[in-house]
Amino acid sequence: MNELSLVGRAAFQPGNTADIADAVMTSSGLRIEIDRRRGRGATLNPGGRFEPTERVAFDDGWQSLEDMPPFKTEVQVEKPRTIITRNESPDIPFDRSVNPYRGCEHGCIYCFARPTHSYMGLSAGLDFEARLFAKPDAPKLLERELSKPGYKPRPIAIGTNTDPYQPIEREWRIMRQILEVLDKANHPVVIVTKSALVLRDVDILKSMAERGLAKVGISVTTLDRKLARLMEPRAATPSRRLETIKGLSEAGIPVAVMLGPVIPALNDHEIERILDSGKAAGATEASYVLLRLPLEVSPLFRDWLLQHYPDRYRHVMSLVRSMRDGKDYDAEFGKRMKGAGPYAWQISRRFEMATKRLGLTRRSLHLREDLFLSPNSHGVQLSLL
Repeated sequence: MNELSLVGRAAFQPGNTADIADAVMTSSGLRIEIDRRRGRGATLNPGGRFEPTERVAFDDGWQSLEDMPPFKTEVQVEKPRTIITRNESPDIPFDRSVNPYRGCEHGCIYCFARPTHSYMGLSAGLDFEARLFAKPDAPKLLERELSKPGYKPRPIAIGTNTDPYQPIEREWRIMRQILEVLDKANHPVVIVTKSALVLRDVDILKSMAERGLAKVGISVTTLDRKLARLMEPRAATPSRRLETIKGLSEAGIPVAVMLGPVIPALNDHEIERILDSGKAAGATEASYVLLRLPLEVSPLFRDWLLQHYPDRYRHVMSLVRSMRDGKDYDAEFGKRMKGAGPYAWQISRRFEMATKRLGLTRRSLHLREDLFLSPNSHGVQLSLL
């Protein structure tokens, strides 16, 4: 069997002044062999930030690492007590969201939700893509929470953390059941996805859209199939996402094209092409988010960049830091989404000019809240009056 080395966590903590990605290049055992992670986004599987030690696998001379199995998708059931998550962030256009799943099989290397896996004692790296959690009670919990006395309807955002239409949704169908609850209650919903599986639910979404209750945002990060394959290995291809925009639009469902994230010196040259393509496919709105590298996402992204685009590593990270006050990430409200400085201003100006030329608006459609009907949920005591 292969041996395990326990390494102090301090050397690999996010935010360490040393360049962690460069350190990884010379650290034995941190990078997972390609045969074990084929079809995945992350190249590393470091321990969560709350763990006291880091377990590093290394070959003890018996070639035992070659016998280790590849990472396969495993799904566990999670049973939360509530399903609606609230937030008061001033730079987010919604105050509540629902997440049917924890972790995401799409494997997008830049995903800012990766650090949430640390709360489960798991890695933000390959564990985030392969060790998933499904919430089959989500529809029942949602119905119960919508039925509470005094509940005030506001659009529920789904897909802002992990994708509700990731591959395991084909089997679990939790998202469709959630839509059935929202449809019955006339509750507004905003969906963000990069999956063509959303077209499966066109029947529900079309009916809700006719009542002004639904809109969908399709994330199109690049039109380059090779880059998409490396950066978002199990998500729909760029052409399939454009076809999804077209399918939703033709069904009468308002749809936005979302550039998320814009990565300097990697995909920022595609801003105008992506917006042009989205508009041609039927999108009526557009938005963008700058690359965010909080906590464990920073070393994961930097090691991925070194593996696949080593010639651009220093240039990309230099531009990222120029927009983040010299850091990999700045979490300050008002800056975390768009950045600051000349390069961030240039991206913002290009986006503004392109959307104006194409007639794409920015979150102009307001969903109706006056049609809401409280569900008759099991377990909720009815009023005596």
